[in-house]
Amino acid sequence: MSDDSPSIEQLRQQIDRLDSQMVELLAQRAEVTRQVGICKSKVGMPIYVPTREAELLAKRRQQAIQQGVSPDLVEDILRRVMRESYQTQNEQYVCTNPDIGKVVVIGGAGALGKVFVQMFERSGYPVTILEKDDWPNADRLMADAGLVIVAVPIALTEKIISQLANLPADCILADITSIKQKPYQAMMDVHQGPVVGLHPMFGPDVSSLVKQVVVVCHGKHTESYQWLLEQMKIWGASLYETSAQEHDHAMAFIQVMRHFSSFVYGNHLRGEDPDLQQLIALSSPIYRLELAMVGRLFAQDPSLYADIIFNNKDSIELLKRFRDRFDGALKLVESGDKAEFIKQFFMTGNWFGDYAKTCLKDSKKLLLKADDDRTFDVNE
Repeated sequence: MSDDSPSIEQLRQQIDRLDSQMVELLAQRAEVTRQVGICKSKVGMPIYVPTREAELLAKRRQQAIQQGVSPDLVEDILRRVMRESYQTQNEQYVCTNPDIGKVVVIGGAGALGKVFVQMFERSGYPVTILEKDDWPNADRLMADAGLVIVAVPIALTEKIISQLANLPADCILADITSIKQKPYQAMMDVHQGPVVGLHPMFGPDVSSLVKQVVVVCHGKHTESYQWLLEQMKIWGASLYETSAQEHDHAMAFIQVMRHFSSFVYGNHLRGEDPDLQQLIALSSPIYRLELAMVGRLFAQDPSLYADIIFNNKDSIELLKRFRDRFDGALKLVESGDKAEFIKQFFMTGNWFGDYAKTCLKDSKKLLLKADDDRTFDVNE
């Protein structure tokens, strides 16, 4: 290195200045996106516009290529920045139906109920929360309701719905339960007015509804609750329409199997009692992510997961078939039949098709993020 070359300290100072400039630019961008959110709320535009996001990313990726910067790096940064931007726009929304009157959320003080209470309040709707101590006054509280949402634990949902026979004829009755067939039928039986079943495919820890999926099971008088569906789209949610029966069948695979498998895996770890910190330290990012998904389950309300697993009628037979296939795979290992294992491996890979390659690509992004977040003791 020549004498006039910058020292490592000088180069680090340059990096510090550039990093500081990036922070200042991010602050400026956040202010602009806040103003964008205000404009969107005035005209009723949704917070998340997929075409706009895709267009922005495409332009910046092309710019990155032209300037010799990794386009993947630029996209990673922008996606994280945009996610933050959606939160700065998450303060106020347009009200799609100001004439609907009062929104009543039964169980609105609960974890998921609170999310919907906040979203309706941010959209300018008058919201009333009805909890168990309020039932003596329930008829009065719901007498002028335009929308009643049942957001109580699964085990109580049907009982609560059965007590809603006195709702106004034009009031919309909806539930946000993760099991749909029984609550859906209970609503259809008890209420002659508009009915719709909803299942938010997210937990109460979401910071916004942007890119979150809400399953919609249409009931009756569908034209009466179109404003509600549009309201959720404005909040940023993606709606997926299906029947209550198809929903519960799919949830047996999406929720029941995964939660039950995690429960058994966690129980097995507890029974074997390995050194958990050593497992974490020795794990590559993919195994730490898998372990994190198991650990995440046991940090939450066990009653919720018990209700999900125990209240889906498709659960038991499906889990028995899963057990049988587990036993079958174990027999392959016991007998040393690698050829059959590889044969079944290929067969399953063919069943997944191109989605397996998509999973490989997407998981690499998750693993890089997991690796970025890993820290080591400097004294090790």
